[in-house]
Amino acid sequence: MNFFVQRSELRDIYDKVVAGERISEADALRLFESKDLNALGAIADFVRQKKVGNRASYIINRYINYSNYCILSCQFCSFARKKRDADGFQFSVEEIVEKARQALKLGITELHIVGGLHPSLPFSYYTDMLKALKALDARLQLKCFTAIEILHLAWLAKKTVEQTLVELKAAGLESLTGGGAEIFRKEVRSAIAKGKESAAEYLEVHRTWHKLGGRSTCTMLYGHVETLADRVDHLRQLRALQDETHGFTALIPLAYQPENNDIPVKTPPTGFDSLRTIAVSRIYLDNFPHLTAYWVGLGMKLAQVALSYGADDIHGTIIEEHIFHMAGATSPQLQTEADMIKAIREAGRTPVQRNTFYEPLKVLENLPAAEGAENPAHSKVLEDNLATA
Repeated sequence: MNFFVQRSELRDIYDKVVAGERISEADALRLFESKDLNALGAIADFVRQKKVGNRASYIINRYINYSNYCILSCQFCSFARKKRDADGFQFSVEEIVEKARQALKLGITELHIVGGLHPSLPFSYYTDMLKALKALDARLQLKCFTAIEILHLAWLAKKTVEQTLVELKAAGLESLTGGGAEIFRKEVRSAIAKGKESAAEYLEVHRTWHKLGGRSTCTMLYGHVETLADRVDHLRQLRALQDETHGFTALIPLAYQPENNDIPVKTPPTGFDSLRTIAVSRIYLDNFPHLTAYWVGLGMKLAQVALSYGADDIHGTIIEEHIFHMAGATSPQLQTEADMIKAIREAGRTPVQRNTFYEPLKVLENLPAAEGAENPAHSKVLEDNLATA
């Protein structure tokens, strides 16, 4: 038995997890309320180890925000602008293709594309964008649009959500992003994102996509006005949908960034809160294959620590991130592949480059962090027999 849980108040939950039993919402709330971060981390790390062994993944990707013009005015959002605002922007399809062309030279395998609910762009803009990007390189995986964007596009196209998703899939869409989940409880949603889609609508978009054979990630925005019970309720609804569809690849907990918006939160989530949120999510979401520590919101050093608190992925190179940085994030705009490999090795994990669906593209032999982390020649890439590695 792990040293940290041997005499912990969480011993009974640890025993339940080791026995392969599903923890309840009451158990999850106990975990959130516990101050025993070491025991909590030990339980989450047991779950992580059982699911993925000693591996931790990253992706070589690029973020593109096609526009920050938005018809909504969510209280927590620092990204959205109106047409009258001087710092609003929108890119043409040609400009987006050029950004992708330059990023392909860096070895990206995924484009992550989201934007505001634009007041005037036609539905054809989005399908033309997907088709043009696929024409650039058919191997490029397109992870695009949040649930609220899909609802907006369905309205533009005057089609059902299912019809809209079918058309977007035919144009090249391969995965939905998980953004926009925020917190599902209605009262919290009304306080931070009035006018946005409901929890039921968010879940229904992902349900529909999963039933079409698609995969997606999901998120939880924590550290604003929600309670710990609200977080548990949010995770409960995600676990229930995953039981139904098995379409989620990972949860990405998002630490709230407090600047430049209308939500009166004096301080962002602490490191303690972020680690316990990641740990509880890993323990509770027993049907989720992966959990990502989003380095943009956490900072890379805390993301490294999170790899011992249930996370098995640190996200991607990103290259250009607007949404979190416009809300006050002080992390870098990008990470190089070498930086991510080094961070994973320093955390004692074996680095794995993954694709959009968290499938391994290459597994890197786990050399000491000081040896050649910046030099690919020092890293023996194990690309054979990945299915059984």
